[in-house]
Amino acid sequence: GQAPQNRNRSGFGCFRCFRRTGNACLIYTLYLKKVRFINLIVIHCSATRCDRSYTEHELTTDHLRRGFSGAGYHYYIRRNGDIKTLRPLERSGAHAKGQRYSVGICYEGGLDERGHPADTRTDFQKHSLRVLVMLLLRDYPDSRLCGHRDLSPDLNRNSEIEPEEWIKACPCFDAASILQEPPPPNPVSL
Repeated sequence: GQAPQNRNRSGFGCFRCFRRTGNACLIYTLYLKKVRFINLIVIHCSATRCDRSYTEHELTTDHLRRGFSGAGYHYYIRRNGDIKTLRPLERSGAHAKGQRYSVGICYEGGLDERGHPADTRTDFQKHSLRVLVMLLLRDYPDSRLCGHRDLSPDLNRNSEIEPEEWIKACPCFDAASILQEPPPPNPVSL
């Protein structure tokens, strides 16, 4: 069977953003195009050290080397808070096995200076991640938010994925906390 369609607005792109950056703005990307059914938002980390840069171009190149048709994530959040659109929402992601009705968001980092899993998100990333998740949930209100690690199998079958069951630590923080914590201050105003 065919998946039900989400309701989305239709209209024109943002000329101001296109003229300034050469890309359609995030709002146009999220809201003004018709997209597929989405019921899951999965948060990832790039599993790169917090003291090293890992651009969206490097991420895409790494995914191409692994045999993907491009970056597997829909959005990538750089350390400075910039949100990069890597894959259109119309296309299923290649970020979580078996989750074809999902959106993948990855933040740059996830490892400390020694290469150990850690929540390395900057204030800019926390702010951008919360804004992006809230915008997506506005259009897909029935979607569940989780971290990649939360999709690990429930080995003891107690209906809860516990830390000892995680296949990986990604995204190195509790993704559900994005909705529970008060919004971080806008770093620009600090």
